[in-house]
Amino acid sequence: MRSRAEPTAAPTSQSSATTASPVRRTVALGRALVVVAVVLVVDRLTKHAVVSGIAVGAVHKFLPGVQLVHVRNSGVAFGFFSGGGALVLVLVLVALCALVAYFLLRPTRPGLWLATGLLVGGALGNLIDRLANGSVTDFIKLPLWPAFNVADMAITFGVLVLLYVLEGGRARDRTDG
Repeated sequence: MRSRAEPTAAPTSQSSATTASPVRRTVALGRALVVVAVVLVVDRLTKHAVVSGIAVGAVHKFLPGVQLVHVRNSGVAFGFFSGGGALVLVLVLVALCALVAYFLLRPTRPGLWLATGLLVGGALGNLIDRLANGSVTDFIKLPLWPAFNVADMAITFGVLVLLYVLEGGRARDRTDG
């Protein structure tokens, strides 16, 4: 019989990823889905407001250094690969599938739920536009920067969070060992 004072061995990060409890997996998945939903709702609402309130090509001053515009983008982020069509769609879907698979294999990795939610929500927001209209509605314009939208911001922050989650874990592992 073990006494209460005996310490138990903490699971390693490798073993905890593969043996995460169903509750922890469900919580992580739920968090990611909430982030996806929030990104999609905010993205759809803002794009709808722009489409119904700003003519294509029109420019409105919003804040110092920030303009609201209505631009149609047939490329990916910031207009890159314009006219890529089916190739862009396939690449985005492959990247999303890889990310979701990685998340499902490591759902309890700290912060991965946030990166996954932001990236999937942003990608779906722009994908909905692309499938419905053949292009994406962009509307936030900063000086010396292409126009972008809420989905683009989610994707950008999602990549930053993903890099932090992946590289931050390696940095912690190096300092611990």
